[in-house]
Parts: sequence; C-alpha cells; structure tokens
Amino acid sequence: MNRIIFHRGHHSAKSWMTAAVVILFAGAFFSRCASIGQLDGGPKDTIPPVVLGMMPENYTESLTTKRIAVEFNEYIKLKDQQKELYTSPAMKKKPTLLMRGKTLFIDIKDDTLKPNTTYAIEFGGAVADNNEGNPLHGFRYVFSTGGPIDSLFMSGYTEDSEKADSLGRSFIYFFEADSVAEPKDYDSTIFNYKPSKIARSNGNGIFIAQNLKPVNYRIYAMYDDNDNQTYEPGVDKVGFVDGVYNPLEMPAFGVWFDSLRHYMSADPQIYFRMFTDESFVRQSLQDHLRPDQHKVLLYFATKNPDIKEIKLDGINPRDIIIEPQSSRRDTLTLWLKTPSEMLPDTIRGFVRYMKHDSVRVLREDTAKLRLTWRLVESREQERERERLEKEKAKAEAEGVEWREPPRPSTFKMEKFQATAEVNPEQDLSIEFSTPLLKFDSTAVEMLSWGEGGDTLPETIHFIPDTLSPRKWKVRTQWNAKRKYQLFFPTDSMEDITGEGNDSITMNLTVSDKDKFAVLNLRVIPRDPDYNYILQLTDASSNRVQRELRFAGAGVHTINYVPAGEMRIRIIEDMNRNGQWDGGNLVERRQSERAEFYKNDKEEEIMTTKTGWEFDITLDMTKIFAPVTMEQLIERLDKREEARVLKLEEERRKKALEEQNKSAGGFGGMGGMGGGLGGMMGGMTGGMGGGMGGGMNY
Repeated sequence: MNRIIFHRGHHSAKSWMTAAVVILFAGAFFSRCASIGQLDGGPKDTIPPVVLGMMPENYTESLTTKRIAVEFNEYIKLKDQQKELYTSPAMKKKPTLLMRGKTLFIDIKDDTLKPNTTYAIEFGGAVADNNEGNPLHGFRYVFSTGGPIDSLFMSGYTEDSEKADSLGRSFIYFFEADSVAEPKDYDSTIFNYKPSKIARSNGNGIFIAQNLKPVNYRIYAMYDDNDNQTYEPGVDKVGFVDGVYNPLEMPAFGVWFDSLRHYMSADPQIYFRMFTDESFVRQSLQDHLRPDQHKVLLYFATKNPDIKEIKLDGINPRDIIIEPQSSRRDTLTLWLKTPSEMLPDTIRGFVRYMKHDSVRVLREDTAKLRLTWRLVESREQERERERLEKEKAKAEAEGVEWREPPRPSTFKMEKFQATAEVNPEQDLSIEFSTPLLKFDSTAVEMLSWGEGGDTLPETIHFIPDTLSPRKWKVRTQWNAKRKYQLFFPTDSMEDITGEGNDSITMNLTVSDKDKFAVLNLRVIPRDPDYNYILQLTDASSNRVQRELRFAGAGVHTINYVPAGEMRIRIIEDMNRNGQWDGGNLVERRQSERAEFYKNDKEEEIMTTKTGWEFDITLDMTKIFAPVTMEQLIERLDKREEARVLKLEEERRKKALEEQNKSAGGFGGMGGMGGGLGGMMGGMTGGMGGGMGGGMNY
C-alpha cells in the first residue's frame, strides 16, 4: 500500500500536483486495495475517460474567460448533473455543460463569482465514457478570480451514527470562523451563512477537502437525502465537530488511490457522527391517501402527532381503527370498519390536531380531507365479470334462474407460509392484511406429533400485538422434538370488509437449539444506571438479526443465533427509552453513540457456529471510550481488509466456476491473468491522464 503523506505547511498548488501525480501514478500498481480483474470471457472496458488538455489550463489564477474547454481521449457523456456537479464555494448559478465531439465546454454564468476567491468545479461522477459509462471520479477544475490558489488540504470520515457504519456522499461545509458568529447557546451557522469551501465524501465515507486557506474553520457535514444540495432539517442527516480546525495546524495524513472503487481515499483527520435532527421539524399533516376502499393513510411531518379528533362523513368514529405504522406514529393507517356497499368513492372529513405555526408554536388546526378511491379492475377481473354478465343475460333470456357462482374469499394472511419454522422464544407471528372483525380463537386447533406417531391436541394462546391490530403471536409449549399443525376452520375469522377466511393449514417445526449458536453477553456498564441496546447484525448487510433492549449490568443471553459472520452493535441508550436517539444541531448535542464490539485482536466480525456457545464481555468503558483518529484509522483499515478479502473470495469462486465450464481447463485462468494485466495497465494510463487533467494537488 502506497500513501502520499500530506504534512503541515503551505505549498503551491502546482508543487502538490507534481508530487501527487508521480506518487499516485505508481500507486495504481501498489494501491492499498488489490485490483481484481474481469473473470468472465473477454476483457471489459473499465477505464474512465482521460483528460488530454484544458483551456485555460487547470489552476489558472485571475481567470477572466467565462468558458473553459476540456478535451478527452474519447467521447463522453454527462449523467446525474443535478446531484453530482457542485462548486466550492457555491456559485449563485451552477455552470452549464455542453458536449461537442470529445470536448466538454464549461460555461460560467455572469455575476456568479466573488473577487479574489479560489473556486473548484467538482464533477463527482458526472463525466463518464460514452460506451461503458465508466465515471471519471475526482475530476475537478480549479481557478481563482485573483491572487494565488488556496492550496491546503484536510481529510475526514462521515458515519451514520445509529448504524456505526460509513455514510458516503455527504457534503462537508467549511465556514471561516472569523466570518460567522461563535455558537454558544444556539448554533445557527448552517442556516444563516454560506460555506466558504465545500467538499464531499466518497462512497466509503472518506473525504479529502482541497483548496483550503490557512485559517480557522467551523466544519459541518450534511447527507443530502433528496439531492437538492440544501440542508433540510428533519430530512437530511447532519453532523458537526466541536471547536475550530486550521488545516495548517493539522497532523499529517496519508492519501492513496483505491483501485477497486477508482477514487482517492485517505486517513481521516476529523470524524463526523451523522444523525437526523428533528428539533426543527414543524408538525403538520403532510399528505393523506386512500389506497384501498377500507384503508386511509395520514402522513405527519414528525413523530407522535397530538390528534384531537378525526371525522369522516357518514362513518361512525367508533368504526375507525387507528394503526400506527411504527413506534414514531408519524404515519397512521385508518381502517374503516364499514360494509363495502356503504362506502362512497369519495369520503370527506377533517383531522383536528396540534400543528406548528410559522414561529414554531403548537396551535390547534383543522385539516380538511378528501379521500377518493375507485375500483380498477385487472384484465382478468374484467374478463371474468364480462363472462358472468353474458351467462346471466343468457339465463334471463331463456327464463332460467341464474345464481352467481361462489367466489374465492379475498381474506388474506400476509407473508403466509404453509410450512414454517418457529423460534420458541419469539413464538409464531401471524399477520393479516386487514384488522379482524371476528376471531373465534376457540375454533382454531393445533395438533402435535412425535417421532413415535403419537398425536396430541395442544393448548394455544393468541397474543395481540401492542401496536398493530393486524398482528398476533401464537404461543404454546413448543418442543423441538415434535411437529405441529395449526388449523383455522373456514369462517373462523372475518375481517373489516366482511370477508371470512377459507380454511388455513400451517405445518410447523420448532427450531432446534442445538442447531444454533448461543451468545452470553456480560455487560459491564460505564455507570451502574446506564442501559444499552444490544444488536446482533449480519456482517455483510448490517441487518439486525436479534435485539435486546434495556440491557443493564449482568449477563444477557441470545439463543438461536444462526451460523455465519456476525457483528455485535451496542447503542448507549442514555435516556432509557429503548431506541437510538439523534442529536440536536442548534443545541450542539451529539446523538447517542453506537459502536461495534471488538475482540482482543481488535476484530469486529465474529463467526458463529452451530452448537457453539460464546461468552463475551462487553466492557462499555472501553467500547465507548473517546475515539482517537489512530483508533478510527485502524478500525477503517480492518473493515477495508475484510471487505477486500471477501471480494477476492467471491471472485475466486466465480473464476473456479468459469474454469469448470471451460473446455480448455486452465485456459480460463490464463485469460484472467491477461485480463488483469491489461486492466492494470489501462487503469494506470487512464489514471495518469485523468489526474494530470483534473485530479491535481
């Protein structure tokens, strides 16, 4: 792995450029991440366009022209300009781009530039080759409107605070500290001022901010959720660091070319833990829909709306069943417990609730509702209706009594499986498409039988979900050595539409504890009163497999852990509400921390095995110790190493599969070697040209 080490000190832009191009050109061969070649068939073009020249040249001082021409070695195309292209600092109007042959013209709008300012036009992944769409990452054009080019650097890392994982493509805002008010009790910097410099993190969360001044900066980060390059509280994630930072006074950091992702990466100097700040979100009813005849959706701007009254014309309030879609209650489903024939296509009504006014005071407000629904027949339904209408007309013409044939019930169980496996600690979960109007649980039967063939009736309990009227748990004395059959007789249930169920049979087996792993997690809290949320996540997807809330001091056991690669994520639940909570930007309060457990070798990933029992001590004083940049760099290095090893293993398996299919046996591997060599040579040439034209230091 080769790094450029950026030390403190003020160097000219061109001296940085020369050093960067030379070292990074060699770094294409000895990069931190090993390049992996194309393994299937002929070589695929993975080389981005190469810049042949610029007019005026990059890093021009006192630029006077409003048109810049960039010539490439091949035809290119522009994609996703709205979300990829930005300028640092922001111009009043973005430059416009025009393609003519292999030349890109950049037109700067009049009256958009400040005097004596260094500007960078950042293209992100907007420029790509015309055939394969390989983006030219890191392409940027830098100039000044007077005076020397600002030439200092800083690096950093943006992370999703809740998931404790990278949050790439976040904007980094640099505000000159002398030009903004010092935040004390209230931080309004990001709302009231424009940043003097802007950078953006790559997909791995690492950013390299360039063309900075030797001044103190207040620095913020923003993940632009809707790609409008404007911070929206409650929508976009935000992060901040305390104090001020001067790039001239920062320690050295390493930079290298990531040959797998095809962009620059670096060791971070600063660290942002990003969160969604809901403190500025005004409560309002954002939308209302009627997606089904008996279903209404109300979307509120933020959690836990204070609703005084819901009124729908012609519907008894007692016949409205309210179902929150989450514990936040910001989306509510209204189920209409009214016969279908009594529901009009359009229902009018209102919601009376507490809404924030323009000065953020909650006042009672009434929002009018107009809820329209119309049955849209599928082609099959239309044909069936027409067929029945013809049969009826024919019968009436012949004077024969006609009876409509029975139709299948529309009663549905969500995610129904005729055969399923039950975790006895979680019981059997069942979910219906709509709430039930009738449920004769005494008619439901469960039988079990053992290996000897003995059949026994089982006592069962139906436990309603505390949040949803459509969800239930089925509980009995589960035994892994027995098999079960759950039977719902016809019309033992009826939903709010008046539909009864057809008979339903479910064949169940019970998870065998011996076929899973067991985790015994010994929690040593930082403070005796602290609580934690313990989450077992899949190492590849980061999805939560199991979760324990309100975990205090002592041993907490997680049974039925599937075999595989896992990580243990711990959330420090400071307010003891059983969930992760974000921070508050204006009050400069960071979010609750989430961290991954690491063993004595500083490894996050653990491999669980069938039948194994793991005893793990979670020393929260160590896990939630202040994060140093050295620790962060080591953590990111280990994650990257694990990711590359996994990619190599996947490619190796694919190569073996292709080799087995190939009649020439080892010829496939020889082709792979040639493809790898060709890709490395092409990548190096493309990188040298791309950096010589755009990736300058």
